[in-house]
Amino acid sequence: MTTVPPPATPASAGPPAAPPPPVPPAAGGRARGGFGLLGPRHGRHTLGAEEIDELALPIGDDGVVIGVDAQEQPAVLGVNRPTAHDVLLIGGLWTAQVIALRAAATGARVAVETGRPQFWGQLVQALGVGPSGMAVHDVGRVPPQGASAGSPVLVVRDCGMRPPRGRVVSGPWQAVLTLLPYVSPVAPRLIRQARLVGVQRISPDEATQVGRVLGLSPHEVESLPTLADGVTLWCGERDRQYVATRATDAENGLLGPARRMD
Repeated sequence: MTTVPPPATPASAGPPAAPPPPVPPAAGGRARGGFGLLGPRHGRHTLGAEEIDELALPIGDDGVVIGVDAQEQPAVLGVNRPTAHDVLLIGGLWTAQVIALRAAATGARVAVETGRPQFWGQLVQALGVGPSGMAVHDVGRVPPQGASAGSPVLVVRDCGMRPPRGRVVSGPWQAVLTLLPYVSPVAPRLIRQARLVGVQRISPDEATQVGRVLGLSPHEVESLPTLADGVTLWCGERDRQYVATRATDAENGLLGPARRMD
């Protein structure tokens, strides 16, 4: 490689110019050549260990508001989860459709697997959201949904008293809600498999059977045959909560008033 020598200084030129002042070192002793001037220096933002609790923020539950509890506080059903989540509702079609509508309103895709498509098809048509928002499939015909954190899915299984095992199961960001109109012989198995069970008005004999599987108190068992339309006893692993689902004006227009019987 050829090195180009510096140009010679003419004899008539004056004394050489003074060298430029050194660049001040940046933080840590390194020069910031080519990165502009240093701005004003500030002390770091620090927080003592005893002050960390002051950073706590009041964050509520995340999910679908399905009604109000006994204290008139919003009751939230968390269906969009990074883990598999199975929900069983022993109750009416009206409540399942309200949950599906509200899940779709939160941005989840809803896939309905049903043996009575006429009930769900009218709902999808009235919504006008298209298959990307809510789609109806025959029993055993639900395709893979490709759920993700950015596109969560709720699969609603409305497949009668003895729903067959579904081809599409719960998984990360894909919850499955199974609707059981009444307590059938498969109910105990479905109850044990579910992470959350909702029970609406059922007969005294059914209440005794469900109470035995869920470990309900005598008072809770006695309350089940007397629940009003739209009221559900939701049972988690350790929690019990009565929730009254109240339709909005738009939901009333689509579904009518709350009802247990279809």
